[in-house]
Amino acid sequence: MPAFADGEVVSYIEPKNATNPAPTMRLDSFQRFEAAPIAMDPPYAGQKPNEIAKESIQANLDLRLQPVLADWNAKPVEGEARALKIEPTIRHVRFITGGKRFFAGGLAGGSAVLMTVKLSDASTGEVIAEPEFYQHANKMGAAWSFGATDKAMLIRVAAMVVNYLKANYSASVGGSTTDAGEVEF
Repeated sequence: MPAFADGEVVSYIEPKNATNPAPTMRLDSFQRFEAAPIAMDPPYAGQKPNEIAKESIQANLDLRLQPVLADWNAKPVEGEARALKIEPTIRHVRFITGGKRFFAGGLAGGSAVLMTVKLSDASTGEVIAEPEFYQHANKMGAAWSFGATDKAMLIRVAAMVVNYLKANYSASVGGSTTDAGEVEF
């Protein structure tokens, strides 16, 4: 990650843990996978900048996750298929839009997002895992990039969700709460 993205962050949004625990079972124990649309907790829901952030994360998640799920769902099933329900939720978000960033620059503050993704057995409701993912964009880096780091933060958090799911498909290994790894933009 470039140095201009480090530094001051939104202090009231932070992850609980540095590492997500492993799911209670490998995800390939399931034969079908269902992803719900991203939900957003109050008081963030209904606020225009946060709704823009949610739409962007959803678009990036769909772009990355749908091909993976299509591949997993295409595998042949013997007997009754177990389904894994994937439910992403934005727990906290502060997103500075491009217009606000253009006029206020770094004075608009930093951006941050914290998401959880509940993975559960669709028929029993048993929770397999509930990892959380955190990303931020520093106010000065965002000002110098005219909001590009704010937008990149949304791409990174979507990529983190997909990376976690793929890493835990054939082995329960957990994953990072904050490290997006290599992300294709």
